[in-house]
Amino acid sequence: MYYSNGNYEAFARPEKPKNVERKSAYLVGSGLASLAAACFLVRDGQMKGEHIHILEEMSLPGGACDGIKDAQKGFIIRGGREMENHFECLWDLFRSIPSIETEGLSVLDEFYRLNKHDPNYSLMRASVNRGEDAHTDGKFTLSEKASMQIVKLFMTRDEDLYDVTIDDVFDEEFYASNFWLYWQTMFAFEKWHSALEMKLYLQRFIHHIGGLPDFSALKFTKYNQYESLILPMVKFLEANGVHFQYDTRVTNVIFDIRDDKKTAKQLICIHNGKEEKIDLIEDDLVFVTNGSCTENSTLGDDDHAPVMNTQPGEGGCWQLWKNIAAQDPSFGRPEKFCTNIPATNWESATVTTLDHRIPRYIEKMSKRDPFSGKVVTGGIITVKDSSWLMSYTINRQPHFKEQPKDQLVVWIYGLYTDAPGDFVKKPMKECTGREIVEEWLYHMGVPEAEILELATTGAHCIPCMMPYITAFFMPRTEGDRPKVVPEGSVNFAFIGQFADTVRDTVFTTEYSVRTAMEAVYTLLDVDRGVPEVFASCYDVRVLLDSTAKMLDGKKLTDLKLPFITKLVEKQLLKKASGTIIGELLERYKLI
Repeated sequence: MYYSNGNYEAFARPEKPKNVERKSAYLVGSGLASLAAACFLVRDGQMKGEHIHILEEMSLPGGACDGIKDAQKGFIIRGGREMENHFECLWDLFRSIPSIETEGLSVLDEFYRLNKHDPNYSLMRASVNRGEDAHTDGKFTLSEKASMQIVKLFMTRDEDLYDVTIDDVFDEEFYASNFWLYWQTMFAFEKWHSALEMKLYLQRFIHHIGGLPDFSALKFTKYNQYESLILPMVKFLEANGVHFQYDTRVTNVIFDIRDDKKTAKQLICIHNGKEEKIDLIEDDLVFVTNGSCTENSTLGDDDHAPVMNTQPGEGGCWQLWKNIAAQDPSFGRPEKFCTNIPATNWESATVTTLDHRIPRYIEKMSKRDPFSGKVVTGGIITVKDSSWLMSYTINRQPHFKEQPKDQLVVWIYGLYTDAPGDFVKKPMKECTGREIVEEWLYHMGVPEAEILELATTGAHCIPCMMPYITAFFMPRTEGDRPKVVPEGSVNFAFIGQFADTVRDTVFTTEYSVRTAMEAVYTLLDVDRGVPEVFASCYDVRVLLDSTAKMLDGKKLTDLKLPFITKLVEKQLLKKASGTIIGELLERYKLI
């Protein structure tokens, strides 16, 4: 497997891999990574669909990319997916997946047209004082000290950030900035999370720094991610004869490890309550999604809080990874990610409005008609003075194909689930769905005397507690996440958010698809390049532009940092005048 860029290989179709007709594949899990791997096996590996077997513990596919109308509870979305134009592997995949909405178009085609005609941006990024615009006004409000802390992190080597937290590299001056408000609520970072992951995010999305304040960097699907992304892939795979087996929990993969060769020899699984064993040969390829951010999620309802009873490390996918990791050090260390639930949990809630009363407040906050079918909030609105650090979003409506035209589906989440609310004096994790709606209505400025009635009769809410939702952000060191294809592996690969690949960032759809693509291309020796991570952090134009944006309009000569002072003293800026360097500095308004 190798990386490529440009369009020479982007449009090429690889030759049929050697002996692929003799091979088969077993994919553990049916989340985005697993479905993507199956699609690459069919499209680029040219493996027969009937040779591909997807084993899923649940009764439906999709993993964390969900969106369902539950017969008893109603509409449920545990989270949403933010995408951008430089998800190179994701779009390489979806250019080949037919749309189930419009005949003759791919999923990429319909996504591209949707976001061209209705581009995303926010008209209110944050609120304060019960529904007032916080007027962040596109400013980052970074002090010179905080700016230098960002620059230092950006330039630090990966190995110098092993097991280092964000709190180890930033101080209160940085945390007081709008930059941190945008950053932590958009990406769900917290102070105890990995400084390495934050640095990778800075480098990965440096070209979108200017779009952080108003979410103009982002693109969204027409419906929830299950209907817009997962279902088209499932239909594509089923049409190609891929075999899906649900209600099947894989509990272990048994390896033969000798002479530095690691060969998967057997799958052990429980299917319909009975243990089954699948014997493997070297031509049987195995792809395992190790770990899950939504494992052991629990749901509440209007009258009940979700139960939080998961013990550290508990959950089928985590136990599977532990069983695999016990066989060889190169298979990673799952305990680094799944044993600190107080640090990895947060809670979300799906609210369905039932009449016209709440939508009036949504229109006031979003400054758009929520029933227009177009962008509404354009990303999350963060309640800046919320003790839960509550954020909420209303995507294009309807968010579900089955959704009644007079209802809206809203997604809410809180980063601090242990803090008492500002109206409901209880931690979010102890709140019923109705109480979460009350807290939300309070922060939208609904008169206090009307809140209980409106929460009771005007909305329906399903809260969801996710004990491992930010597990992949836990501080880590080399080897904690296993390589996509571990050294010496003959027929086995890890895929998904807890597999390790270079430069890309977890908690993205791109990461799932990238690891899947790398796994398939490596094990089948597909003769086509995997698109490299977009190299914006090596583009001087992007670096200058992002610097200008973070300076909130200040010039380099306005700063009183020692290195700038020396630069001016030595008249290097004057010497740059009339050169390409000077032109670039002027173009990006740094001088």
